This record gives sequence, C-alpha cells and structure tokens, in this order.
Amino acid sequence: MSESASARAAPLPSTGTGAPPGTRVLRPTLREMGLSPGKRTRLRRLLYDHGPGGGTLLVLPIDQGLEHGPVDFFENPDALDPDYQYRLARDGRFSAIALHIGLAEKYFHGYAGEVPLILKLNGKTGIPPDAAAFSALTGTVEDAVRLGADAVGYTVYVGSPAQDRDFEQFRTVRAEADRLGMPVIVWAYPRGEFVAKRGGRESLYAIDYAARVALELGADVVKVNYPVRSAKDSESPAPYNALALSPEQAFRKVVQSAGRSLVLVSGGEKVGDAELLAKVHESMEAGATGIIFGRNLWQRPREDALALTRRLHEIFRQYAQPAA
Repeated sequence: MSESASARAAPLPSTGTGAPPGTRVLRPTLREMGLSPGKRTRLRRLLYDHGPGGGTLLVLPIDQGLEHGPVDFFENPDALDPDYQYRLARDGRFSAIALHIGLAEKYFHGYAGEVPLILKLNGKTGIPPDAAAFSALTGTVEDAVRLGADAVGYTVYVGSPAQDRDFEQFRTVRAEADRLGMPVIVWAYPRGEFVAKRGGRESLYAIDYAARVALELGADVVKVNYPVRSAKDSESPAPYNALALSPEQAFRKVVQSAGRSLVLVSGGEKVGDAELLAKVHESMEAGATGIIFGRNLWQRPREDALALTRRLHEIFRQYAQPAA
C-alpha cells in the first residue's frame, strides 16, 4: 500500500476528527474511485484539463434562478443574463459551469468546448416549504450526453419525509449515468423537521450524515455545506452533541465520511473576501477537492469577481496532486 493510501486508511482517533490540525488531508485518486472508463475520462478532464487543474475543481453554479427565483440577481443586475456567468466561467478559467437544461440549451452553444458543462438534472422552486423537500427531474443523463456535458448534478434531501421517492428517483439517474459513463455529483442537503430537531441542517451531525448518504447512494462527487457551530448542536445525537471541534476539524470529519467520493464545498450566501478565502483554504486543507461558489462570485461586479477568482487559483495551486 502506498504512503498516501495508508494515511487515508488509518483508523480515526476517538474524537473522529481524522488527521491532526496542520496535517494536509489527501484526496482520493481517480484510480481509487472505481470509475468506469467513461466516468474517469470525463472527471479527469474536469480535474486536470480545465480550471485550476492539479486534481482540483472550481465550479460556477447558476441553478439559483430556479431554486430561489430572480431575487438573487438584484444585487448585481448584470447577472440576470446567463451570458454573464458563462463569460465569467470562461474568462475566470473555471473547471465547469453547473446549470439546468434551459440555460444549457439556450446559451451553452456559444461556449461549448471552452467551458465544461455540469447539467443539473433535478430541482425545485423556493415557494413551498422545505418540510417535505423533494426535487423533481428536469433533465436526463442522455440530455447531458447530447449537450456535451462532463458530469451531471442531482440534489438529494437527506432527512426529508420525501427521501424514499428521492432515493428511488436517484437510483434511476445513477443507473443511466453508469450506463453512459457520466460522473454524478450529488448536492447532499439535510432538510426537514426531523433534521431541525437534531441540531439543524447546518450542524456537523446533519452534514456529516448527508456526506455519508451520498457515498452510500453512489455519488462520484458530493457537494456539501460547511458545518456551522451553534447552540443547537446540543440537540444533535451523541456523540455529536459533545464534540468541540474547530471548523477545519469538523470538515475533516465530513470529508472522511464521504470516503472515496470527492468533496465540493458549497458557497452559500455572499460573504466578504477574507471570510471566503479563509473558508476555501480550510476546506482544501481538510481534504476538499474544490468549491462550487455561485452567489459569492457572480453577485460581484465582473472585474471584482475575476480578481477574486485569480486568488482562488493561487490557493488551488498549493493543493495540486498528480493524476493517478
């Protein structure tokens, strides 16, 4: 067994935090992920041929128009036109842009071959409450192949009363992706009243559980939020309710629970540059493969977004790994 594989296989300490602070966590290699040739080829393009490279991912999502409505575009009205995000993804050298089929069919033709595509296959509006959250299919893996995508995205709401339908729907997507050699990125989001009663959807318990569920369901890559400590952590099941971990230690736990699925960190609402860059650095140090930040980039004026993107490239260069 290689040194890197041995380090990943080492048993966890009793706290479940993984490697001690200051120790860089190595990401799973493509060889270790058990990918088919088609999946491996497409994922390798995203990791090494586009964006920062070096086995990292810098993804620009624009699924918020469906999920949240046009409200997210008020802060930067230029961003209402999807061409704004496409140009940002191209000029900022992103690994990929992630969006729904309508924005792919009507805008992607002008950027095909320059900006890799992740086609989001399910979604919901922000109008109904999240008590029984469920995202219906909006596209197929065959649509993704037809459009030249390098991966598909699917949201799973872990803990929702509708998760039985969610799991079954995802099973059909995963089977189609396996047949066509398409990598699957799972947006793993805790939701529902039962999650709220166990520490909340931003708790380490909920996000750690969601990462493990994505691995168990067959995700090649999992997108998760960064755990946020709060007084509600005391409501989480043991031993989570007694853990006192730093943000980086908590995220290392999430990365370990994702196993041989690569991990992307979600950006969430827009924050200041210093907070954003610190989050990215901590995430990469803890073993993340990259980030998928939307509002934190395209809600900024173009030149500000490009300047911030250049700083993100500098961080990612510090975490480059050879293809294996």
